[in-house]
Parts: sequence; structure tokens; C-alpha cells
Amino acid sequence: MKYAVIETGGKQYRVTAGDTIFVEKLPVEAEDAITFDKVLAIYDDDASTFGAPYVEGAKVTGTVVKNGKGKKVIVYKMRPKKNYRRKQGHRQPYTKVQINEIA
Repeated sequence: MKYAVIETGGKQYRVTAGDTIFVEKLPVEAEDAITFDKVLAIYDDDASTFGAPYVEGAKVTGTVVKNGKGKKVIVYKMRPKKNYRRKQGHRQPYTKVQINEIA
């Protein structure tokens, strides 16, 4: 089983071919191809390759499925006895990516 560890949006993801991952919003449209060149490690059945910090020549390709927003998170601030209340909602944007191959 071959898998890789990639970095995008300040986070690290463990991916294999055929996986679907949700990453921080990327400036691409749906159905576009995308390449991740920040590959930290590649694991194979017989060998492992680690980068310092990235593996040279390695890339992970995928297809953008869609761009969207996550579930709403409510941010509520309150100071007791001071008549201070603030309610704010937030929906984090994301990009859904289908991983095609690890090269």
C-alpha cells in the first residue's frame, strides 16, 4: 500500500490514491487538476522516502471536486454583569479534492 504525506494550507495530510480530502480553500475551480509538490514523505511496501523538508521530484496529483463552506460555528462573547454580548457566526471555506496518483 503506497501513501504519501503532503502539506497544504499549513496542515499535513496522509493520502493514498483514490482518497477524498477536505483542504483549506485553494484558488482553483471545480473539475480542475491540481498538483501538490510539497510532499514530506512517501511510504511504499518495501521502502520509505523522507524529505528534508520535502522529497525532491515527488508530486501528488488530484482533481478538485468542489469548493464549499463548512458547518456554521457560533462565536459568542459575554462579560457577566456588564451588559456585553456579541454573537457571530463563521463558516470556514474548503476545497474538496479527489487524489488520483502519487508520483
